[in-house]
Amino acid sequence: MPTSARVCDFLVIGAGIVGMSVARELALRQPGASVTVLEKEPTVGGHASGRNSGVIHAGFYYTADSLKARFTRDGNVALKAFCAARGLCINPCGKLVVARNEDELAVLELLLERADRNGVRLFRVTEAEAKAIEARVKTCGTALFSPDTASIDPLEVLGAMTDAAREAGVRVLTSTRYLGRENGGVRTSQGVHGARYVINAAGLYADKVARDFGFSKNHYLLPFKGLYLYADPSMPPLATNVYPVPNLANPFLGVHFTVTVDGRTKIGPTAIPCFWREQYGWFENFDAREFGEILLRELALFTGANFNFKGLAFEELRKQFRPHIVGLAGELASGIHPEQFRKWGRPGIRAQLVNAASHTLEMDFLIEHDNRSLHVLNAVSPAFTCSIPFAAHIVDTILSATR
Repeated sequence: MPTSARVCDFLVIGAGIVGMSVARELALRQPGASVTVLEKEPTVGGHASGRNSGVIHAGFYYTADSLKARFTRDGNVALKAFCAARGLCINPCGKLVVARNEDELAVLELLLERADRNGVRLFRVTEAEAKAIEARVKTCGTALFSPDTASIDPLEVLGAMTDAAREAGVRVLTSTRYLGRENGGVRTSQGVHGARYVINAAGLYADKVARDFGFSKNHYLLPFKGLYLYADPSMPPLATNVYPVPNLANPFLGVHFTVTVDGRTKIGPTAIPCFWREQYGWFENFDAREFGEILLRELALFTGANFNFKGLAFEELRKQFRPHIVGLAGELASGIHPEQFRKWGRPGIRAQLVNAASHTLEMDFLIEHDNRSLHVLNAVSPAFTCSIPFAAHIVDTILSATR
């Protein structure tokens, strides 16, 4: 039964890694303030954060003027320290970025420049040195090695962050779905919750929540499905993550090898356009209204996008077929065959923000706010890595707005 109205100082919508990190930071920075987190699922980690790749990124992909560059570098250090303090597992396996042909060598140089500007360790290695790190790796003469890239268990980390938030006094209400804005707070499936300040960290629904508060007027979210394919136990695991040279015109890093925290190897992810926000399976969580809305937006991008959305969509759809995705991975390492990769992992969905005016994908984190609410509109990869310093930045913004 719905409860009567309850009032708190800070109300966070969404118990993913960003929402929980913000709640914890608020509780630590504002002793005595009441902080409540609302989560529509019965447990935390049901969506993006719990389905994360588990990679702690180093921060060399992003331009120095971006929030991603600043928070990935600092987040790499902060998240590792958090894991160490909580006794959580970390696999310090590093990452190789390899060139598939001579045309990609210029991008390796650009990544080295970005790493230098961002204050991130990244080393050029010869082909022989790359093979000394991972004997099966393929590269065109040279590669890059990131010693600070690592792997964690995202569910374990999110669970620990939730525990840390509760220890700081945060109240976490699960099975409590946001239904709309209410004067002085929000309506939920468990009644009205009043709040002095509302923080929207609702992931796939952040744009819809933001519009209730007068924000996200020029943006909307599109869901992209990420699939990983796991190697059979009989295949010797790789020693390090192996990534291709990225296409820096879009925010996706391409099919790569990820070494998990327990040493398993997986390939992926895809970035398949979805037709509703929580389309984890073919018809799972079908929503007719979302289907119509998202289909129209995707059709508009086919003809009006300032990037090749049509080509991206068709290429990503092909990655659902094992021989194709394994073939792409085989460009990065030798001895890779479809029969070695049979098990698909649990899919995740990327909540990618689109600029409605320019028909472009937003590349950096984006928040909008006033003195009553703040909305995290774009918090895609590497948001998990960035979560601790990103949360500090969000709390700085809130406290400045409410002085």
